[in-house]
Order: sequence, then C-alpha cells, then structure tokens
Amino acid sequence: MALTFLGIESSCDDTAAAVVRDDRDILASVVAGQTALHADFGGVVPEIAARAHAEKLDACVEEALSQAGLRLADLDGIAVTAGPGLIGGVLSGVMLAKGLAIGSGLPLIGVNHLAGHALTPRLTDGVAYPYLMLLVSGGHCQFLSVTGPDSFTRLGGTIDDAPGEAFDKIAKLLGLPQPGGPSVEAAARAGNPRRFALPRPLLDRPGCDLSFSGLKTAVLRQRDDLAAAQGGLHEQDRADLCAGFQAAVADVLAEKTRRALAQTGAPVLAVAGGVAANQTLRAALQTIAAEAGAAFLAPPLRLCTDNAAMIAWAGIEAYNAGQRDGMDLAARPRWPLDQNAAPMLGAGKKGAKA
Repeated sequence: MALTFLGIESSCDDTAAAVVRDDRDILASVVAGQTALHADFGGVVPEIAARAHAEKLDACVEEALSQAGLRLADLDGIAVTAGPGLIGGVLSGVMLAKGLAIGSGLPLIGVNHLAGHALTPRLTDGVAYPYLMLLVSGGHCQFLSVTGPDSFTRLGGTIDDAPGEAFDKIAKLLGLPQPGGPSVEAAARAGNPRRFALPRPLLDRPGCDLSFSGLKTAVLRQRDDLAAAQGGLHEQDRADLCAGFQAAVADVLAEKTRRALAQTGAPVLAVAGGVAANQTLRAALQTIAAEAGAAFLAPPLRLCTDNAAMIAWAGIEAYNAGQRDGMDLAARPRWPLDQNAAPMLGAGKKGAKA
C-alpha cells in the first residue's frame, strides 16, 4: 500500500504544504509566496518572512489536504523542513509539524531543505542512484554526488555569493524589480551578451568551486562607468549588462559542471533550485551533459523554486530508510548536506554554513 506524506516548507519566503505518495504522485501542492511583502526592501526581510509563515502555514496545510481529498488520519507521516534557512521561518514550520504529529499520532520526519532539492529528480523522474546534482538557488550552489537519501558528497560549491543571490543583487543595482532572477532573465532577452567583457571567475583554477562576487562587482563598475559617461543608464545598457552577466554565470557553471561530470562519470546530470528555472542556464547544462554522454534532468519550473512536494518526498525516502524524529527535533539555521566536507563559507558557534 502506498505511503502518503504531508510536506511542510517554510525555510525562506515561500510558505508551502503538499501531499505526496511514494508512487511519485503529487496529490496536492500549495505555495503562498511573499514577493509583495518584501518588494520594497530589495530582498527578504527575515522578521517579515517569519510572521507571514506563522500566519499562512495552517491555511496552506488545510488547502493541501482539501485538494488531496484527505484528512490527517489518512496520512502515513509528516515531513517538515528543519533547516537550513531563516530560523524564524524554519521554527514556524517545525512547531506546526510537531503539533500535527502530536495530535494525529503520525511519525515526524525532519528534512534538510537542500536534500529536498537534491532528491527532486527521484520524485519527478524516478532517477536511480547515483547521479550528479547541481543545486543552484538563491542561497546555495554546490555540486553533489548523490548516492542515497542521506548520502551526499560535495565536489565543489560557491565560496561567496550563490547565483540566485547574485541575480538579486544585479537586479537591485540595475533598478529592476525583485525577485531578481526572472527580472534579469527577461531583460537579457533584448541584450547583447558580448558587449561587455565580464570576467569568468575561477575558471583559471582547477576543481569545481565557484565564485560570483567578483562578477557582480564587475557589473557594478560597468554600470557606474556608463552612468558617469552619459548621465545615466539607457534601457539597452540594462539589457546588455543583464545578458552579459547571465552569459558569464552560464559559462562558469557549464565549465565547472563539465569538470564534475568528468570527475564522477555520473550517468545523469540533474539540476534543481530556483536558478534552475533560467532557460539560458538549462540550455548550457544540457549541452554539457550531451557532450559527456550523460542524461540531463531538470524538474518542472514549479518544482525548481521552494515547494513542499520535494520535502514530502524527501521525508518518504528518509522514512523508508528508518528515520524517525521526536519532539526534540530542532530548527537549524545551518545544516550542510555533506557532513564530512570542510566548510565552504566559514563556521562559527552555529556550525558550518555550507
């Protein structure tokens, strides 16, 4: 008999709930975004996000159950993002999940948000282990060799800004609306990616690590030079800067992906995370996979960004592997997938960031 799980996600600025079965059937997926709440601030405000999660979580769960035509008693377990993420939002989701688990008697499974993204190809395409995952989002960017539901080896990652973060900052400095990824991609369609000589950071170094901070600074300098020379930016300038920036990100990710495929010999390249929705990036990665003789998998756009279906699925995989969590499940702002790898972005009292 198929397992049916409720998934709850609240790690950043999307409040989500979903009902998923272990035959890969997504019975319901509800996402309440917060774009309008953060639009005036140029980025996500943690306090505003946490308050919105607390207000919307129960409604999202009720809507997901209604869409699935199920009651809590019809479920086999509850999976919730327990980190990493903005601690206020993560805590809101964990506390709701604990309350539901106590009231229903259902098993509780704490899920690493990054594992949700990394296991999405298992949900969407039933891909077998092992495979190479490029997790590319607003807060994270890393290459992972995925060999099991809790077995991830990091081959490389960003040493500073994540691509999604860089897209948001580029949009802000060019006066484009948030979220930055879709805005920059839309502006780039009318741009010339070769007008500006933007850098491709770390391509001169071996390995799969990435850096996007210097690229962001290069765009800023080009913007300031143009503004000083002509008294401001023209629309074509914005389009060309966006196109050049997007092309540079795609070139860097493509080359590092080529190296990761050569290192692992993985039969499948999968990409997940919000930036995976970028069509220029997808096309570049698809070409690299074809050259390496690997299959290429990218989730549907609705499963690229944060969602609870991936959390429910990761919970199912963890449950089948024997994981059970109690009322001592902690909300974690930091939670690296590869526990044996050296920290990419430093560490402190709270542990490694990534």
